[in-house]
Amino acid sequence: MDFNKNHFDLFGLPATFALDGARLDQAYRDLQAEIHPDRFAHAGEAEQRLAMQWATRANEAYQTLKKPFERADYLLRLRGIEAMAAGNTAMPMDFLMAQMEWRERLAEAVAAQDMTALEGLERALRAEAALHQSRLADELDVQKDDAAAAATLRKLRFTEKLLADVAGAYDDLA
Repeated sequence: MDFNKNHFDLFGLPATFALDGARLDQAYRDLQAEIHPDRFAHAGEAEQRLAMQWATRANEAYQTLKKPFERADYLLRLRGIEAMAAGNTAMPMDFLMAQMEWRERLAEAVAAQDMTALEGLERALRAEAALHQSRLADELDVQKDDAAAAATLRKLRFTEKLLADVAGAYDDLA
């Protein structure tokens, strides 16, 4: 096996954002069956160590490709784009305004202990995240517009963080 393979090549998958999740799962299971450290329990120490390294590498690759944000970020890094670098913080004004509105809705729902409002905000944010993922598929796989994809990825990150805050609010209200 070649440690220099990228995550997609490791699983024999095309380097695209739109991945077949079932195919990824199957490729992961097949690879794990081949390299799992338990298969090397009676092998020498060097082989056991190598099997452990491969299992760790396969797990890391699988977790990266399984999650849409991580997969898009990884694809962009393969293309030489550091979308989430500290200096990449520019956002369109309309998106920033939407962020402020969502944050206000969250604060109001928490202050009023309004579970219905919180659920409505969560639905809106999940729809927004799905829209960003759809755009990423188009920008990365069809248009090959890495700059647009990087901007969309940053929007997805903001949306996911706000969804995490909503989840925290549910816990606080419970």
